[in-house]
Amino acid sequence: MTDISTAAAEPVLDHAARAAEAAARAAGVSVRELTDIAELTGVVSLFATIWGRSANPPVTIELLRAFTKAGNYVAGAFDGDRLVGACVGFFAPAGGALHSHIAGVSTAATGRSVGFALKLHQRAWALLRDVSEIAWTFDPLVARNAYFNLVKLAARPVEYLPNFYGPMVDAINSDGESDRLLIRWRLRDRAVALASLGDGVGEVAEDELRAGAVLALGIAEDGSPVPGRLDGATSLVAVPRDIAALRATEPGLARRWRLAVREALTDLTGRGGRIDGFDRTGWYIVRRES
Repeated sequence: MTDISTAAAEPVLDHAARAAEAAARAAGVSVRELTDIAELTGVVSLFATIWGRSANPPVTIELLRAFTKAGNYVAGAFDGDRLVGACVGFFAPAGGALHSHIAGVSTAATGRSVGFALKLHQRAWALLRDVSEIAWTFDPLVARNAYFNLVKLAARPVEYLPNFYGPMVDAINSDGESDRLLIRWRLRDRAVALASLGDGVGEVAEDELRAGAVLALGIAEDGSPVPGRLDGATSLVAVPRDIAALRATEPGLARRWRLAVREALTDLTGRGGRIDGFDRTGWYIVRRES
């Protein structure tokens, strides 16, 4: 069981709590808030392992302790007594939104939708505190994260942030520039509620092409980026299927993808485009505002 109460009178709160419970059951985990020093230390260790940064972990015990004392969000997903995932967020002054800073799942629990269970717990937790929006950033080159955020959760990108954190040397980011997409998860939206039940709807690139979409950035047979047209009402922007593998085997090509995707998405959004969806085969769907 999670620590989310299902006794809320408002239907959207009850729906969110039930969806969170169902996601946790499906993933075979329990999700709950963490405040104990030993459990918070476990979060620090988990993130250090995931990011390969034991000497300089992504979060520290002091930071997590301060976050929990101030009423921010720190939660863990447990498989029995074993911590297999965690998520940390803090409140932003503007509008009372929650910024979800970091989330990770152990490699031992991948493929079980533990991350989905964590995010639905976070949604229910936030709604119970009258928070209607959660924001976070992710690397736009990571196709699986784009699909998870834009389709599985129905969050929407609002800003492209070049080299947001500066160079990040770790097992995930290599040592390249840390471009990020800022996304907002509007917790009361109908699309979000449907996605929480597993009904997230992804775009299909082939259907978009048949309807007149153009390729703003394609992919060549050798896996390199191919710049295209930027004048379409609907545009497709490719990303590599596995940027992590590319960073390990062909870092030069990975850097070319970083610059190509940055140029395409910033140009399209600068012309009034809106990143509206993602095809799981590796395409952003960008629609120009009328």
